[in-house]
Amino acid sequence: MTGEAVPGPDGRLRCPWGLSTEDYVTYHDEEWGRPVHGDDALFERLCLEAFQSGLSWITILRRREGFRRAFAGFEIASVARFDEADRERLLADEGIIRNRAKIDATMANAKALAEWAPGELDGLIWSYAPDPASRPAPLTTADVPAVTAESAALSKALKKRGLRFIGPTTAYALMQACGLVDDHLKNCVSRGAR
Repeated sequence: MTGEAVPGPDGRLRCPWGLSTEDYVTYHDEEWGRPVHGDDALFERLCLEAFQSGLSWITILRRREGFRRAFAGFEIASVARFDEADRERLLADEGIIRNRAKIDATMANAKALAEWAPGELDGLIWSYAPDPASRPAPLTTADVPAVTAESAALSKALKKRGLRFIGPTTAYALMQACGLVDDHLKNCVSRGAR
């Protein structure tokens, strides 16, 4: 069977993708699937998942510090004040993905979120976390979905509240990355490390 947990250099079993590069080993072991809370922290993940759309996650991961510098640490209040000069600066910034639609969506999303009450983004996103008992641990990567009913509902709720560039697949990637679901394989050392 392919896509099963595989041993890493230390002999511990991991999700296969988590061993493909050194950057992924660290991300897999220390971050992916761990609970993320806080409006700004979730805004960062939401933005990075949107920028990842159509690209490899490693491309985003390797530019994350550039994104953080370019987008004021993903502080919602700061990004909400970005103007046309900031937009032009971002379009010229080689440290990020210079996609006009994604940059515009990030700026628009910050402006929308700046109107929300503190903790509202965190509360809304986490309200879509499924009951862990309802989800069996995936045995192989083929058992990991790209979209779920919860991610479709989360995407719809965020769009209804004015956010852009957040479809059901992006919403599910956000749910995986931020620990709303645990999609580490059943035999992976990081399974349940929440």
